[in-house]
Amino acid sequence: MAKAERTIDVNVAPGDLYAVITGYAEYAEFLPGIESAMVLSRDGDTVCVRFVLNIVKRVAYTLALVEDPPRTVRWSLVEGDLRANTGSWQLAPTGSGVRATYKVEVEVGMFVPGAIVSRLVGETLPATLHAFAARAESRSED
Repeated sequence: MAKAERTIDVNVAPGDLYAVITGYAEYAEFLPGIESAMVLSRDGDTVCVRFVLNIVKRVAYTLALVEDPPRTVRWSLVEGDLRANTGSWQLAPTGSGVRATYKVEVEVGMFVPGAIVSRLVGETLPATLHAFAARAESRSED
C-alpha cells in the first residue's frame, strides 16, 4: 500500500479552501489526470463521489467522503478499480490563512508495480496540493 502525507500553507480563509476541496464536481477543471468527478449521493455529512482518473491508465472508483466543515474531510473506498483508498484533509487556521494536511493510502486492484503506485502518490501529491491552493487563491481574489 502506498502512503503519503503532505502539508501546504495557503493564503486564504479555511472556509475558502474547504469550498474548493468539497467542490468535487469541479475537480476535472483544475486537477490533472481527473477526467470526471460526479456526485452520486449526499446523505447528511456523507457524500458519495465517482471519480475517473487517467494518469498511467484509466481508473474509476467511488469514495464515501465524510465532511466536517470547515476543518476535515475523510474518505474511504466504496467500490472501483482500487483495493483501498483512504485519507483525509485536515485544515487549521494560521495567522495568514490556512495550513492544509493531506493524507492518503492507496492500494491498486489491478497489476501495477508498487514502485509506480508509490511514485504516483508521492510525486503527484505536491502538484495536487498546489492545484487546490491555486484554485482557492484565485477564487478569493475575485
